[in-house]
Amino acid sequence: MADLVQAEPAELRYGCRGPVREKAPSGAEERFRGLLEAAPDAMVIVDDRGTVRLVNAQTEALFGYRREELLGHPVDLLLPHRFRDQHIAHRGGYTANRQVRPMGAGLELLGLRKDGTEFPVEISLSPLETADGLLVSAAVRDVSDRKAAEARINELAALVESSQDAILAHTLDGYVTYWNAAAQRLYGYTADEAIGRHVSLLAPPELRGEVRALLRRLRRGRKVEHFETLRVTSTGALLDVDVTLWPTRDTHGAVVGACAIVRDISDRKRAQAELTELYEQQRHIALTLQRSLMGTPPALPGLPTASRYRPATQGAGVGGDWFDLVPLAAGRVGVLIGDVMGRGLEAAAVMGQLRSAAHALAKTGMQPRQLMRALDTCVADLDVPDQLVTCCYLVITPDTGTVTICSAGHLPVLVAGAGKGVRALDCPVNMPLGVGDVPFAQARAKIPAGATLVLYTDGLIETPGSDIELRIGELTLLLQELFADPPCLEKAADRVLAGLLPDPESHNDDVTLLLAQLPAA
Repeated sequence: MADLVQAEPAELRYGCRGPVREKAPSGAEERFRGLLEAAPDAMVIVDDRGTVRLVNAQTEALFGYRREELLGHPVDLLLPHRFRDQHIAHRGGYTANRQVRPMGAGLELLGLRKDGTEFPVEISLSPLETADGLLVSAAVRDVSDRKAAEARINELAALVESSQDAILAHTLDGYVTYWNAAAQRLYGYTADEAIGRHVSLLAPPELRGEVRALLRRLRRGRKVEHFETLRVTSTGALLDVDVTLWPTRDTHGAVVGACAIVRDISDRKRAQAELTELYEQQRHIALTLQRSLMGTPPALPGLPTASRYRPATQGAGVGGDWFDLVPLAAGRVGVLIGDVMGRGLEAAAVMGQLRSAAHALAKTGMQPRQLMRALDTCVADLDVPDQLVTCCYLVITPDTGTVTICSAGHLPVLVAGAGKGVRALDCPVNMPLGVGDVPFAQARAKIPAGATLVLYTDGLIETPGSDIELRIGELTLLLQELFADPPCLEKAADRVLAGLLPDPESHNDDVTLLLAQLPAA
């Protein structure tokens, strides 16, 4: 290297002090220049007066100056104005204590481009002893990207540390490597106490197997989101927590560890439990009210029946469904089924009033169309805005098999069995009750001996996204199968519910089903 340094001045004197003499560059000079240009950093060589003697192409690219704009000029040209006075003092200090070292250790160093923009730099200084005196080589590196990344990392670290959720990191074997302040507040362990210990420390003994299963999942690179479980604090208290885990990867994509966000949901769980208990209490009260309003239909000689009622599994569970069997004169039977639109206690209260009114009106022996007209007036008098009710009333003479029917917007009554398959009972469909001031028409039909009348509410066949005609078709096919041979009505009712409502805990409306069988011949 000594020959390179000794050979340098002639070329340097030519570049910055004028043509003292000319001579062809030696091989050592060419090698020195080649090394300088090949350096990955901007290289600036200055003399003891701070004058630029030599620069490389990287310096031109970094600062935006052409080489001839720098050679022979003060190196302060590359510094922000506010630092130039300080730099003169620092340069003198380096001359007195020349050694290879970073410039401005512990300080934020900035460079100044030709266009006036400033940027962060790192500078390494090296002394060069030459025949012309001391030269200083400065390797300048733009660290803008690294500083931006560091700032982003610091920002994210501050966010993580200030998070209200516990955040921790651990190895694939489960040993804690990071523990934020919220984790300390949640679990009671300080970072010093937690880091290096296994995450199974945080699980009750009976859930240690769960921790092992989660670690296996993470090792396979799979994320775990919003996993609700129990964890234990340093004092032994149990916590309901929501845990999200995800694998961390190295630059090659290999899974090297995992991070966890843990949120205390104990308050939410307690509130949910209280709400569930309150809901069950309200549901019990509402169902008791509805059953008391519906009453228990009497057993009628000559007309076997089977009925089922299922409350909705959503909301309070109560609704506006009802049915009634009313003994009439001359051995006739009045059969009522209805559905008040809406759910909840208001619908149940309306149902109770209409059922009582319909029962009393039916006992007078009036025709079905007259009963419907009277009920329509009752609905109007309830002073419930936009209240609509579907209802169907049949007067059955079991001995003769005649049925007089009037329907106010209700679903069709089906006739099953007696060797005739399953069909809908012919009946004009009138407007629902509550529309007001509309006529109601009735029809009379002959029912075969031994046939069964099937009455139901929309909760049996309406499901979200389904076509009601298709669902009635499904009910018809099921009834054809059940009534191919005379069945037990109770078993048939259970089979209908099981076939149309396979999940008894997932129906949004209350359900009423009534089977009434005429005497066999």
